[in-house]
Amino acid sequence: MKLLEGKKALIFGIANKNSIAWGIAQTFHEHGAEIGFSYGIPQLERRVRPLAAQIDVEFIEMCDVSSDEEIADLFQKAAGHFGEIDILVHSIGFAPREELAGRYVDTSREGFKIALDISAYSLVALAKAAQPLMPNGGSIVSMTYYGSEKVVPHYNVMGVAKAALEASTRYLAADLGPDNIRVNAISAGPIKTLAAAGVGGFRKMLGYTAERAPLRRNVNQKEVGRTALWLCSDLGSGVTGEVVYVDAGYHILGMPEPPEKWG
Repeated sequence: MKLLEGKKALIFGIANKNSIAWGIAQTFHEHGAEIGFSYGIPQLERRVRPLAAQIDVEFIEMCDVSSDEEIADLFQKAAGHFGEIDILVHSIGFAPREELAGRYVDTSREGFKIALDISAYSLVALAKAAQPLMPNGGSIVSMTYYGSEKVVPHYNVMGVAKAALEASTRYLAADLGPDNIRVNAISAGPIKTLAAAGVGGFRKMLGYTAERAPLRRNVNQKEVGRTALWLCSDLGSGVTGEVVYVDAGYHILGMPEPPEKWG
């Protein structure tokens, strides 16, 4: 059974084959969705186009989500190509590399602005642009991380940006609910992606989480993709304003040490 047969999905944040957005795109394709891609900078095009060819994606556009003009232009093109869309995936997060090491208290004003604009406000801007293309309702899903709730070493301003993203998810769900547009976020455990590589000590984070999570492992892109499938299909028709965890259970722990070390 194909859960997204006849649905049209626009996915932002494809960077390469390790992207969470790529795991989502593959799952959506397997379930019958017609898909469009957007990537953030010109250097990514050579990586994105071969991926698009693998799943028959014809709509491939670059968009700087810090530019209202580029967002408007992209959605005008999307309207011309798709007519309407049913699904919007926001898999976007960025902070200058120098902000993702050391102490949060040393965050620069400019770094804070960039992180909040690209990682959080962009969801608001994309949702507003997508709304007219969803006259029959739809589903919007973004990607977050547990560093929005608890302090994670070196995650710094990205944790603050993800907290803003999660709050925006709730406010957007309330605003767009009367139009039958659902807005949710997926809080994925650490996954080795291009963006994650910029966080200081990320490899240690992977090992630490895998050792302590209840499932004793990390999650992967396809597991996040299957959760996005549920949220964006009719199976999730009554769910909005939620943050859904796909992190092998790590977020439930109050004392994150494996029981065998308790003594």
